[in-house]
Amino acid sequence: MATRNVRIALGIAALVVAGGAFAQAQVYRYTDADGHTVYSDRPPSSEVKNLQTKKLGANFISTSEPGYAASLAAERYPVTLYTFQCGEVCQNAETLLNKRGVPFTIVNVSEPDGQTRLQAVASEGVAPVLTVGDKQVAKGFNEARWQAMLDEAGYPKTPAPKRAAPTARVSEPPPPVQEGTKAVGMPPRGGDYPK
Repeated sequence: MATRNVRIALGIAALVVAGGAFAQAQVYRYTDADGHTVYSDRPPSSEVKNLQTKKLGANFISTSEPGYAASLAAERYPVTLYTFQCGEVCQNAETLLNKRGVPFTIVNVSEPDGQTRLQAVASEGVAPVLTVGDKQVAKGFNEARWQAMLDEAGYPKTPAPKRAAPTARVSEPPPPVQEGTKAVGMPPRGGDYPK
């Protein structure tokens, strides 16, 4: 019975620690009793001066590039959508590709060059037409058929997740140097961290 309680306590402690790891970090900036500017992730004692707290957000890289699976599939089986302003059907066709994060080329069949390209792919002049690679052609919008073609080509079912853009760092002017204190500057670029 005692070992079961210990296991439960350890499990709860692990959950608390894991939950804390996902919380936003907080940084404290203050002037200590000797007049030095200190940056720390631990709360300072009550006798510090000029206490400032800052929350640091997540550090993600934002990209508009498709994911690896979509890039690989696009290289092997490029997607082309032959369409024109046909209303809801053509909008649904384009929306399907965008929801899956499929990189594709649009050919406007209302232009003479687009009409010629469509005739080379599909003998009837019906749009929208989807080509996946050089072998698969779907005439008319049929969501189930289009989904199956994209699955077969290896396109992911959902786009790569968008990441939050990194927050801008605003540099603050250094605090004024008080008489009898030593200013602590930033380390030189490319140099070692100050000892």
